[in-house]
Amino acid sequence: MERKMYFEQVYDVVRSVPIGRVTTYGAIADYLALGSARMVGWALRNMSAQFDGDVPAHRVVNRLGELSGRHQFPTPEYMQLMLEQEGVKVENDRVVDFKGRFWHPGEGMDNG
Repeated sequence: MERKMYFEQVYDVVRSVPIGRVTTYGAIADYLALGSARMVGWALRNMSAQFDGDVPAHRVVNRLGELSGRHQFPTPEYMQLMLEQEGVKVENDRVVDFKGRFWHPGEGMDNG
């Protein structure tokens, strides 16, 4: 699969994450059934080079609910600030009530 096509699929999933919820790199990879969590991170890191505000990458965390991508934003605090503005509490670079805030792409993506 062409890299740009894969990246666009990742971005489409991330755009679907509801406000106040988070998902993981692995959940996106599983949903797309293409690549791995690392490939999803690579796609988001590539996007952050242009920093496209259209893709809410701050809603993507690692499998433990940690803000592992925080250093890809304009400042390391930016990811936490964006999540907190959406009502997601973060302590020590980790989403509080991660299980309650977790959103799997299969919950709300159009499978057609």
